[in-house]
Amino acid sequence: MAASFSDLRDALPDYAKDIKLNLSALAAEETLTQQQLWGCFLSCALATRQKDVIAAIMAEALQQLSPEAQTAAFAAASIMAMNNVYYRSVHLMTNKEYQSLPAKLRMNVIASPGVDKVDFELWSFAVSAISGCGMCLDAHEAQLQKAGLSIAHIQSALRIAAVVNAAATSMESAHYMSGSIANAA
Repeated sequence: MAASFSDLRDALPDYAKDIKLNLSALAAEETLTQQQLWGCFLSCALATRQKDVIAAIMAEALQQLSPEAQTAAFAAASIMAMNNVYYRSVHLMTNKEYQSLPAKLRMNVIASPGVDKVDFELWSFAVSAISGCGMCLDAHEAQLQKAGLSIAHIQSALRIAAVVNAAATSMESAHYMSGSIANAA
């Protein structure tokens, strides 16, 4: 089990060397503030639902984030788990009438997340990338641009989402690979 961020990098299998390198590079990313960076890492780790990735990233993020930012990162992962399913489904359905209906889902945390709204939007954007919700990606990206974030800032969050998701996949696949190699012997 990866108990720290460096443990996570070390625990990744050799075939995930690119993921290891990308995790290191992104941890040193200078485009984002420390709160934006580690809130993005934490909310994305939670979105992957992979326990080793969550534990390792949370160990680092809790050292970097205020208690309010920690709670907001958890809230971003939570609210987007709901929104990504709803809005992705409405967007994908052939019957477009659903798009004209009010969602009737509580989303108050988006208006009052307990941290800078732009940071919460960034984390929500990154979680939406992991969940694959185009409607949410577009909506959050528009808010981020409206708030003055550059394409480079937004891309950094997207890169974090991609690499954290890949780390989760690599950790899960390593469990299966070790089992298949043991069974083949």
